[in-house]
Amino acid sequence: MRTDQILPRLERVFARLDREPERPAHLQTPRMSRHRVVLLGATLGFYLAIVVAVLTTSWLVRLDWQIMFFRPYEQWPQLHAFLDYLVVLGQRGPTAVMVAAWLGWRSWRQHTLRPLITLGVALLLLNITVGAVKLGLGRLGPHYATEIGSAELFAGGDIFPSGHTANAVVTWGILAYLASTVVTRRVLSLVSAVVSLSVGATTVYLGTHWVSDVLLGWLAGLLVLLALPWFEPFIALAEAYVFDVRARLRSLVEAGQVPEALTGVLVPLLSAGGKWQLQRAAAEPSERPSGEPVPPAAPVLPVPLVQPAVVLRQPEPAEPPQVPVPASAAASASAQAAAGHQPAARPAVHLSGRPHLIRSERTPLTPAGSRRPAHADRAPVRGAAPRPATGG
Repeated sequence: MRTDQILPRLERVFARLDREPERPAHLQTPRMSRHRVVLLGATLGFYLAIVVAVLTTSWLVRLDWQIMFFRPYEQWPQLHAFLDYLVVLGQRGPTAVMVAAWLGWRSWRQHTLRPLITLGVALLLLNITVGAVKLGLGRLGPHYATEIGSAELFAGGDIFPSGHTANAVVTWGILAYLASTVVTRRVLSLVSAVVSLSVGATTVYLGTHWVSDVLLGWLAGLLVLLALPWFEPFIALAEAYVFDVRARLRSLVEAGQVPEALTGVLVPLLSAGGKWQLQRAAAEPSERPSGEPVPPAAPVLPVPLVQPAVVLRQPEPAEPPQVPVPASAAASASAQAAAGHQPAARPAVHLSGRPHLIRSERTPLTPAGSRRPAHADRAPVRGAAPRPATGG
C-alpha cells in the first residue's frame, strides 16, 4: 500500500520548475558523429547547388518568377492577416528574446551557462554566414525586380538567402539541440521544423522572398545547427572563464576593494542563484582609510582567579551529660567487675550532619512569656482530711 503523498497535476508541474540543488550530472554535449558529418556534407552540397543554380539563371530562377506572377497573397487574401503575425516567428528580435528567456531559466535551474552561450554562438555563426552571402550576392527581392527572368544579383540587395527562414531554423532548432532527453529532442525538432517551414512559406506568400531565397535559408540554418558540436570546446572554455571572473569579483567585493557605488550594482548580479551572500572581511587597522573612524574596542572584563574551596567542618558532637549513678548500681557494677564479667558495649551514637546551633538560635522549648507556673496564686487546701479507706 502506498503511503507517499500524491501531488495534484498542477503542483507536480510547479515542482519540476524548481531549481535543482546542483548541476545535473547527466547533461551531455552533442558530439560530431559520423552521421552528423554526413548530414553536414549533404546539406553543404545542396547549399552550393542552389547558389550555382541562381548564379547560372537556371530553372530555379524561372520558378521564382512564375510564383511571383502567381501572387499568392491575391489568391487567398483571407489568410493575409493571420500570416502577417505568423511571420514574426522568424524575426530576429522577438524570437531571440523568447528563446533567450527560456534558456536563461534553464541556465538558472541547472547551474550552467551553456544554454545561453550556445545560443549566442549560434546567432553569431548565423550572422556571419548568412550576412556574408547576403552582402556578397546582393540580390533584389520580388517587389524590387526590374528585369523579368533575371536573377537580380549584384544589384545592392540583401534578400538571398532568407534571413527570416534561417533565423527560424536556428532559434527554434536550438531548443531541440539543447534538449536533455531523447523524447524532448524529437518533439522539439518536429516543432522547430514546422515553425521554420511555415515562416518560409509565409514569406513566399507575402511576396517578400523568392522561392530560392527560402530554400537557401533553410539550408543555411541547418548548417549552423549541424556545425555547433565543433564549437562545444569553446563554449566550455567561455563558461569556465565567466565563472572564474565571477569568483574573483566576489572575492574583491568581500575584501572591500570595490567602490561602494559599484558594489551596489555587483552584489545583485554576483548573488544571483542564492548560493552567495556578501560577507565583508574585517580589515586590519593598517588597512583602514585615514578618514575612517576606528570603532571603539569592546571592554575587556577581568578574568576572576580561582577562588579557594570552602571546607565545611562537621561540628564535634557534644559530650553527653553526666547522669548521677545510684550507690546500688555502683555496687553491682563493682561486683560484676570482681567476678570477671565485662559490661556490655554501648551502641554507637549516630550524629547527624546538621550544623551545631548556638543557644540563641535554638527553638525555645517553652513558649515565650513569664516562667511563673499557671494558677500559682491558688494554694492547695491543707486542712482537708484524707479519704477514709473502704471496707474497715
